[in-house]
Amino acid sequence: MNLPLTRPPSSICILRLSAIGDITHALPVLRSLQRHWPQTKISWIIGKNEFELVRHVEGVEFIIFDKSQGLAAYAALRRQLKGRRFDVLLHMQLSLRASLASLFVSARIKLGFDRARARNLQWLFTDFDIRPESTRQHVLDSFLEFPKRLGVQPVIEWQLPVSADAMKSVEHKLSGDRWLVINACAVAKSRDWRNWTAEGYAIVADHAAERLGLTVVLTGGPSADERNMADRIFAICRLKPLNLVGGTSLQELAAIISRAVAVIAPDTGPAHIASALGTPVIGLYAATNPQRAAPYRCKQYVVSKYPQALEKYYGLSVAEAPWGKRIRNAEAMKLIEPVEVVEMLERVLEGKQAVHRKGAKNAK
Repeated sequence: MNLPLTRPPSSICILRLSAIGDITHALPVLRSLQRHWPQTKISWIIGKNEFELVRHVEGVEFIIFDKSQGLAAYAALRRQLKGRRFDVLLHMQLSLRASLASLFVSARIKLGFDRARARNLQWLFTDFDIRPESTRQHVLDSFLEFPKRLGVQPVIEWQLPVSADAMKSVEHKLSGDRWLVINACAVAKSRDWRNWTAEGYAIVADHAAERLGLTVVLTGGPSADERNMADRIFAICRLKPLNLVGGTSLQELAAIISRAVAVIAPDTGPAHIASALGTPVIGLYAATNPQRAAPYRCKQYVVSKYPQALEKYYGLSVAEAPWGKRIRNAEAMKLIEPVEVVEMLERVLEGKQAVHRKGAKNAK
């Protein structure tokens, strides 16, 4: 069914509450709309914590949904949207929480995911769906199907702003001018086994500090799992890294990442922040499919043992497995060898040096 849209809409509401990585994936959708329809007013319903990452994005009205308030969050959203009607709602989150929030968004067109992917009954809350040629897509590419369905040619741009205050703050926290960021943990849900080993990170950190002259910085959130992992890495390392786990805001984390020479991380939000900011990121993947969830601009730097893990634990190839299949085995990430990560780090640094040499030559 064709959308009843004959001219640029006057207003669009984006509904994407979480998580950090997916918030970065939604930015090219926003930029595509802003590029082609600069007069369209755009509102974005977003989670309270996730808002901190994008709070300095201009040209958007952010409507905060604080899930920690429970039912009160829906009441607050209803009050904020009372009497308002949008031309288009982009319902970009496959969760019952988001779908319930969508009930308070009055819109002429409610656009959601295709039926094959509309989990948690999302299709009941939308009037139209996207029409991808294939559902075996990177998450960001699946998001870009939304502007495509509206007749807008997507642009692959993020333009994630980092505040001057955050930049100034991290300058006081860090020393040196060549930082390697290790964000060791994913914020796991249902024990999805995305984390690599403390021993592996420590080997790479020591190599980076001793052989490559990098200042190693550990970053992450304040959870007990993240703090414990950082403590274990710190204890094993011969040259002690700077441990900032639980000690930065999201904006400060983005500032650190923006200044880093590289980031090493599993499938987690900070890896996608790095990709959005143009910082090389070495993604560590065995539990999730990197073709679906790798840092978008750094797919060439992924260290992946996902095919091997699929074969070992499920007897499946990537082609045979469901696209979002996760490896829920505590041993899966141990398939990644430290030497592979070290070699990839050296490759990244050699590439940066080559670009620097080329730039210096062209400047002469």
